[in-house]
Amino acid sequence: MKNWFHQAWRPALVMFVILVGWEFACRMFQVPSWLLPTPTEIGVEIVQGWRDYHHHVLSTVHLTLVGFVIGVSVGIMVAVMLHLLPKVHQAVYPLMILSQNIPIIVLAPLLVTWFGFDDLPKLIIITLVCFFPIAVNMIDGLKRTDQDLIHYMKMAGAQKRQIFTKLEFPYSLPSMFSGLKISATYSVMGAVISEWLGGNRGIGVYMTLASSSFRTDRVFVAIFIIMVLCMVFFGLILLAEKLLIRSQSSGKEDQS
Repeated sequence: MKNWFHQAWRPALVMFVILVGWEFACRMFQVPSWLLPTPTEIGVEIVQGWRDYHHHVLSTVHLTLVGFVIGVSVGIMVAVMLHLLPKVHQAVYPLMILSQNIPIIVLAPLLVTWFGFDDLPKLIIITLVCFFPIAVNMIDGLKRTDQDLIHYMKMAGAQKRQIFTKLEFPYSLPSMFSGLKISATYSVMGAVISEWLGGNRGIGVYMTLASSSFRTDRVFVAIFIIMVLCMVFFGLILLAEKLLIRSQSSGKEDQS
């Protein structure tokens, strides 16, 4: 707890100074609220407008979780397949890299044209932004497995499946969690971008309506919610990483 406080107080202090400076500048220069609201006005809207946007938050959270789970599953399966099939890796991996050069904002209208305005194109967008960091990081983690240990297991008569489950996959967990932390933040942004395509619920819809009606305070509320969701998802992945890696380490210590 003390270690966490020691790490958190500096960024918290910087954020406090920024907010105070923002508040002071808006009041001193009498900036109109529709142009740039003060942090106080944004805070009031966060509290008082909860009834107006809470269903949008729940919709975005649901869409993000479903898309994240699909993206994670696809990323892990792709990473395992490319690792176990070197020839497929040589053929597919460059195409994976090229696929990330296509802007999502350009691809999104095409997905709507092909699949309509339901949740399917939104889930495809979230999956596309989530699976790549997981797949790339996990592939690198699998490659970094100690070759001496692999050679030792082969000499002991271990099969390829046993080498993967007992050695290569555990070695790839830190890299996999690095990809998960990146994808956790990308998933929220992917959900918001997908909600811009259409629909009647979601933080993306709430932000679009607020912007078109010049409710800049609500736009900042949407930005604040997106930041909070990203931090929460990132924190959950970080907690899962600590619990899993710690349990794995303690299990090895018990065996030794």
